[in-house]
Amino acid sequence: MKNKNNSLAVLSRLLKFTKPYTAYLVFTIVSAIVSALATLYAPVLIGSAIDCIIDIGNVDFDKILPIIIQLAAVVLIGAFFQWFMGYCTNILTQNTLKDLRISAFNKLQRVPLKYVDSTPHGDIIARVVTDIDIISDGLLQGFQQLFTGVVTIVGTLCFMISINPAIALVVILITPLSLLVASTIARLCSKKFKEQAALRGEVTALAEEYIGNQKVVKAFSQEKNAEQLFEELNSKLYKVGVRAQFYSALTNPSTRFVNGLVYAGVGIFGAINAIGGGISVGQLSCFLTYANQYTKPFNEISGVIAELQSAFASARRVFELIDSDDEISDADNSVLTEVNGSVEINNVSFSYNPDIELIKDLNLSVKPGQHIAIVGPTGCGKTTIINLLMRFYDTDSGTISVDGNHVKEITRDSLRLSYGMVLQETWIFKGTVRENIAYGKPDATDEEITAAAKAAHCHSFIRRLKNGYDTVISDTSGLSQGQKQLLCIARVMLTRPPMLILDEATSSIDTRTELKIQSAFTKMTSGKTGFIVAHRLSTIKEADCILVMNAGKIIEIGNHKQLLENGGFYAELYNSQFKQA
Repeated sequence: MKNKNNSLAVLSRLLKFTKPYTAYLVFTIVSAIVSALATLYAPVLIGSAIDCIIDIGNVDFDKILPIIIQLAAVVLIGAFFQWFMGYCTNILTQNTLKDLRISAFNKLQRVPLKYVDSTPHGDIIARVVTDIDIISDGLLQGFQQLFTGVVTIVGTLCFMISINPAIALVVILITPLSLLVASTIARLCSKKFKEQAALRGEVTALAEEYIGNQKVVKAFSQEKNAEQLFEELNSKLYKVGVRAQFYSALTNPSTRFVNGLVYAGVGIFGAINAIGGGISVGQLSCFLTYANQYTKPFNEISGVIAELQSAFASARRVFELIDSDDEISDADNSVLTEVNGSVEINNVSFSYNPDIELIKDLNLSVKPGQHIAIVGPTGCGKTTIINLLMRFYDTDSGTISVDGNHVKEITRDSLRLSYGMVLQETWIFKGTVRENIAYGKPDATDEEITAAAKAAHCHSFIRRLKNGYDTVISDTSGLSQGQKQLLCIARVMLTRPPMLILDEATSSIDTRTELKIQSAFTKMTSGKTGFIVAHRLSTIKEADCILVMNAGKIIEIGNHKQLLENGGFYAELYNSQFKQA
């Protein structure tokens, strides 16, 4: 794992995302080389021009004019390729990050629900959005300055060696000091940027959690506590951020100090050589320019290294998401078709946490067309059964079969499409009312959508919206919780699946509308298998069979009348609704 997360391994993985855009990478490298060589050739021309100044009033203008023309051409060529490198780098970076972001988002569609349930949603959002933006900054600066810097360093050394190897040796001997400074700062930055990226994800998660639940915070007057909790976490991020930026800020002054040593060494040694006739004044001027150009990339590369450390820290978090385990693959391509609705649950055991037992040795046989109600106290495993039926989670042991087909031997898509599920939590995405209702059947006709809305008793309020079925809505568009729930019910009614799962589906609807919905459900579920999770026991009187659960086990089974006559746990739950406090 350590080797997998080191900077070279992370860089290698990032570069794999650039493969489809290799042409732009090649153009970037070529542009960096041409731009750097043009920049390096300019001092040679300037030095030659200086040597044409022989004495006061003695200047060889015939030689200077062609040099000036060459210099102008070199500057224009360097400027063009500098621009072209930036253009190619932008295209390369943005396309690479687009693919990386798509890869991360697509991974979220393949991970087991357990990953999403156990990871703070704000942290997931930070990985897909914020961390990839930070990678963008690091890559953009890195590609532009790293290529140019490396070419400039190598090219400068070659030019200096060709002019005077002895003076070039002075530069080479001081170079390890620059490398030592850069590597030391990079190590310090890397550690702090990792901490900063992790804390940034925690802050995002906390903010998302509290923003999404502001009503609860205000209802319990917990604003001060929320502020304090956020302040504590934000203070940690501040301290780590300050240290990260402090180490990063050491880069410029440290490398400038080394640059000063290089420049001084070249100036002193070069002056001595010039006095002794070893080199001309123009060559000395050229050397001093090269000394600046040689050390400048170390400044830039050191700064790039600091940016890259931040980018690598964020990249590690993104790759942790991409590398997370996929949902267990379907055993084969067996597709569930022509569903009758018989369901068999045999000796099923399941726990979210291995240390906390939840469902153990659960057995249930459901005949086609039966309506099964599941009741019991909070935490007894009602919703867990739904998760297992839909294969949002797989059983620890035991089997679940639909029409005699083991659910692990058929595709998840065909299994889930066999159920229509309405949850207590509503989900409305940004789009028209029509698109929201037709989410499970995009090719539905307007007549089918309207019929489903009427059956769900939401047609009347939809007509009152500004643009009717073409009104753009979202989860925060001002619809009441009940109206959003009716739209979710209409979404399922449109698909008309062979089996239904209703998990407190009418919990947000007033009693009068609930009676109409129950009537619509009865009509829709006629002859179809249905599973109904309910807390209000009055809503399940007509169920064919009621499962009474407690501590993950079915403790009673029967219809409403039978269970009341038995006078057991169900009767106690039912009668408690009418007791006065």
